[in-house]
Parts: sequence; structure tokens; C-alpha cells
Amino acid sequence: MDNTIFTLDIGTRSVIGLLLEVNDQGYKLIDYVMIEHEERSMLDGQIHDVVLVSEVIRKVKTELENRHSIKLDKVCVAAAGRALKTKRTKITKNIDQHPLMEKEDILFLELSAVQQAQHDLAIEEKNLNNQTHYYCVGYSVLQYRLDNDLIGSLIDQQGKIAEVEIIATFLPKIVVESLLSALQRADLEMEALTLEPIATINVLIPESMRRLNIALVDIGAGTSDIALTDEGTITAYGMVSKAGDEITEAISDQYLLDFNEAERVKRDLTEHGEATLTDILGFEETVTLDELAKSITPAIETLAQQIADQIISLNNRPPKAVMLVGGGSLTPKLTHVIARKLNLPDNRVATRGIDAIQNLETLVEIPPGPTFITPIGIGIAAKQNPVHYISVTVNDRAVRLFDMKQLTVGDCLLAAGIHIDKMFGRPGMAYMVTFNDRNITLPGTYGQPPQVHLNGKAIDVDHPIKHGDKLNIQKGQDGEEPHVTLKEIIDDYNRFSITFNGEPYTIEPSFIINDKQVKLDYVLKDHDRISIVKTETLADWIEKAGKKSILNDLSPYTIYLDNRKVELDQFSAHLKVNNSKAQLNQPLMPNDQITFSPSKKVSVENLLSALNIKSETKINVIYNGEKVTLAKQVLTLLQDNQPLERTDLIDPEARLSIQELEDQSFIFQDLFRFISIDLSKVKGNVTILKNSEPATFLDSLVDNDQIEIKF
Repeated sequence: MDNTIFTLDIGTRSVIGLLLEVNDQGYKLIDYVMIEHEERSMLDGQIHDVVLVSEVIRKVKTELENRHSIKLDKVCVAAAGRALKTKRTKITKNIDQHPLMEKEDILFLELSAVQQAQHDLAIEEKNLNNQTHYYCVGYSVLQYRLDNDLIGSLIDQQGKIAEVEIIATFLPKIVVESLLSALQRADLEMEALTLEPIATINVLIPESMRRLNIALVDIGAGTSDIALTDEGTITAYGMVSKAGDEITEAISDQYLLDFNEAERVKRDLTEHGEATLTDILGFEETVTLDELAKSITPAIETLAQQIADQIISLNNRPPKAVMLVGGGSLTPKLTHVIARKLNLPDNRVATRGIDAIQNLETLVEIPPGPTFITPIGIGIAAKQNPVHYISVTVNDRAVRLFDMKQLTVGDCLLAAGIHIDKMFGRPGMAYMVTFNDRNITLPGTYGQPPQVHLNGKAIDVDHPIKHGDKLNIQKGQDGEEPHVTLKEIIDDYNRFSITFNGEPYTIEPSFIINDKQVKLDYVLKDHDRISIVKTETLADWIEKAGKKSILNDLSPYTIYLDNRKVELDQFSAHLKVNNSKAQLNQPLMPNDQITFSPSKKVSVENLLSALNIKSETKINVIYNGEKVTLAKQVLTLLQDNQPLERTDLIDPEARLSIQELEDQSFIFQDLFRFISIDLSKVKGNVTILKNSEPATFLDSLVDNDQIEIKF
């Protein structure tokens, strides 16, 4: 019997037990037993009375054991899809100034989103006064965004805000525990567990087709369970609290039947196309399937509308196709109405029966239609994709996980209730500074992600885990305070170039921090007060460039001569910008060419020449046949009543006066200041002649006089 599978489908109305045999060709249905609950021990697929349900399970088990003389102690079961909760949520993270995002960062972001979904679900349950605990049995990423734009991947991306949206699936812990309890009371061990939607999808939709967006609706007695596939995964689960019982009640109301009689009529109509009924007044009537569908149209419309609305809510759009299974899917005209509600062609909504299951052989006659799709799928899926519990240790605490898929380190962290966000190192303390009276925040460095070790070795959060693994997660290292220089926040703030006397200079503002001038390499501190004093005018730059002496030299060269003010521009300093006279208050512009020529040192001779004042008189005489120029000062320049020599320098603002000399004529002896006589050659008598006439040393001389001196 190693190749025999015992399967139970524990439904709201009945329990179906199957014996399946596995062979090389596929699966063989050996036998089945279906027993209805005598009391309402199940409600919407959830076990409400473990004892009563276990008694029905035991009856099914015993019947199969007696028929085939075998001992059944292990069974494959499924958790109802209606028990699953799906939650969509998104989470954002500020990644401004964050280094390029790596795969590990994104996985932590996804896990944070799952925890947010888990938190949201817990809040919802609390508001409903429901203290249900949930396992996360899987999640899928719906989309990534960067700065509100859709993006395929966040790896190595940079921006300000990263966002991930996920859909996570949760299973109530009580569903599994109540199943285990009911089985144990019937002396059965859970061999494998699956989910009803997964079981049905596994047998109806080949893997190659699961990339299609398909809705699977299992219409039972109390509820209609919905699962959606897309891109190779189950993206959402949902439940509508209307199903086959609503159709039975509509028949009961329409034809005045009690509930059980209405249920019989519904089955007969489904199997034979017509049924004979007797109402509570004793009248007998034969009804056809078309007549029934017309008479209960409002109930069919309501059921179809709620199913369609739930599909749109979960999928955000109509799917490509809809598959209906379960006894309630045989409701007349239901496929047509659902297709109309979803704006789909009629051939895109269909009821599937066991004939759709590939490689299945039946040794017993079973009711046609979709009723046995789920129980057969449970056996096949539980064998092909069984779900187990595994136990791992997280930070020295035992954690049990519901093994729905290949579990990873991230699943363990979620199951252990470790808050991913709190395991990241805290960002370094930010600095607050003021810049020109405006507050600026300088963020600290980001904290490091948590350090995760599996069995003593560092690993990533997507690393697979197995039963008995030991995980240790340590908080990431905290970030550091900012290390920012003034240059990093100023950059090239109003910088440009000029030349001064051909030499290049960079014009930049003055940087004042806490009332002290600093350089650009200054490292900012918390609460620093930063202000910028712009270099706006030529005078500002001259002062900042250390050329303040230029300003003192720019006054015109002025003297006072005989109490009269005289300005002499040719001796003054000159400051020009682009070859035009500069104004000290003119703003500097990029590439300005500044030239400066300092004031000149002025001698008495320079001054008299500039003033065109004749300070001496000259005559030319002929001495012994050669021309000699005689010069004689006719005035003296006085400063503080003291005579100045011709080479003396005169400071600006000097007060001067001119004194004219009385004797301005030349006499013979003046000649000796301009000629030289070798006295060693002087012998005997000396004869002095002026214009060939004898003369004395005191005789006057005029221009062109002929002078001779003979020895």
C-alpha cells in the first residue's frame, strides 16, 4: 500500500474520502466515500466542532478500511482557500545619499513590506475583535518604484524614495490546528497538507499555462472560494459568502419547498435536466432546468455579481479566463452570467469536471461534474507538493514554520516576529546648521543592515533553510555623524576669475562661521552659523585681497603753492578696469581686467617742470673758441621757509612757496662755475678779454659774448 494515497476533503456539507493509487502512468481512483455532516459542525469551511467532524472522518475512514481490508493511519488534507488572507501593501524608504542599493537591501525592504502587511492584517482582525494568529505562507512583489516612477529593479539604482509593493498570503494558525485535532481524534496522522486552491490549480492548470491570468472559483455549499494566477504564481485568494446554499434557498422560496427537498430538486435537475417536486401544499409539479433558471434569475444574478466583484477587487481587472469547480458551479446559466459581468466571451468561463484531470483512471463510478475535482487534486498536490512543518532556531528561540515553498532566512525572521526595521543600525545623528539664516539638515551616514549568520556562517536573507538550522541575527552597525566640509555644501558659490596687472585672481565670497572667517576645508559642526559675504565691488575685493594701500594711494597728487591748491594728475596713482577709469563702488564681473599704476615720487625739478615754472636763466658764450652755457637760478622753492634743492622729493599735500632771487644777471666770474682751468699751467700775467676788449671779473656778460683768458 506504499503507493496508495488516502485523501480527505473536509467540506461544509460533507466529508469525501478517496483512495488513489500512484503508478507510472499517473493516478488511479480506487474508491471513494462521501458522508454528509448530520449537524452544522462546519461553517464556511472552518471546523467549529472538532468532535463532530472527527466522528464523520472516522466513519469515512472505517468504511474505506472495511471495503478494502486495509488499515488507514495517514491522510492527505487541505486547508480551505477561504481561510487564506491576502494583503497588498507598499512601503517606502528614503535612499537619498544612500550608496547604490544592493540585492540584500531590496530583500530587507520586501520583508519590511511583508511585516507591514502582517501588522495591517493584525490591526484589521483586532478591530473585528478577532485575535487570530496567521502564518505568512508566501508573498510576491507586484512592483518597484523609484521617485514615484515604475522601475523593473532597484538594484544599483539611486534616487530619493524607493518603494516596493507586495501581495502577501496568510493562513490562520487555528485552521491547521483544528485540522490536526480532528484527524488525531479519528486516529489519523497528517501525512501532507496543501491548500485547496493550490490542489485544484495543480490538476486543472498545467505549469506551462500558469503564467496566464486565470481565476479559479470553487463554489461549494456555504462559500465561493476564489484564487487567481498570474506570471506563474497564485497572486490572490478571496471568498464570497454566497454559494450553492443561496441557490437552494431561492428554489425553496420559489416552489414552497423545505431546504432538504429543494437540495434534492437541485441535484435531480443538474443530473437529469428535470425534476418532479411536491410543495408544502401537496401540489406536484415537474420543472425543467430552463424553467428553474428563469424562475431564480435574481439569485443567479446576485451570486454571479458577487463573484465577479470579488475577482475584479483581487485582480484589478478581468482575468483572461474563469474556471468553475465545486457542486455550486452547476447552477444553471451561471457561467453565462459571470462572463457577462466580467465582459468576457462565454467560452472564457467554464465549469471543469474530473475529465479535465490528465492521467487519471477511475475504477469506480463517480458523479459527473466538478464535485470531485478538489478531493482528487488534494491527493495529487499533497503528494507532489506537500507542505510540512519545520523547526529552526532564531536567536536561541525555537520557531516553527509552515513549509509552503522553499523557505528562506527571511521567512524565519518573519515567523520569529523580528522587526526588520529595528535591526538596521540607526542613522548617525544629523547636524543642524544655518546657512544665511536658513536651516539646513546635514544627515548622518546610514546604519548598516543586520548581520545574519546561519549555522555560524554569514549569509544573505534569501538563503534557503532546512529543518534544524540555527539562525542568529545581529543589529547592524549604527551610522556616524556627518563629516561635511564647507566646500561640499558651497561648491562654486559665486566664484569667477579676474586679472590684476596681468596676474589671475579668483573672486570668491568670504565665509563666516560663528563670526569667524574660515576656509572651504572647514569641517562643519552641529549648530554652526554660516554666512557668506559676497565680493560685490572693486573696493571690497581690494580690501579682501590685502591691497588696501591702493585705496590710500588713489587720492590725486596735490600740493599747495603760495597757498593755492594745485592737482597734478601726471603724478597721481591710476586704477582702471578694462582700460576705463575705475569706480571703487562698481561691481566686479567675470574676466574683468584691472590695472593699477601707483603714484610717482616727485622732485623739485619734476614739480617745476610740470608747472612750467622757469627756475633758472641761461646764456651761451664763446670761451676760447668753444661754446659754454651758463645757467643761473632765478628762484628758490621753499618748504617751511627752508629752501629746497632741485633733487629734493616733495610729498603730497606739501605747502610750498616761491622766492624770486634779486640778482639775475651774469658777470664774468660766473663763467668759472662752468669751465675748469689747470692752475699749474698759469704762469706770468693773465689777460681777460670780452669781445676782444679788456675786462674784469665783475663785468657783466650777455648772450654770445666772446671770452678769452690768456696766460
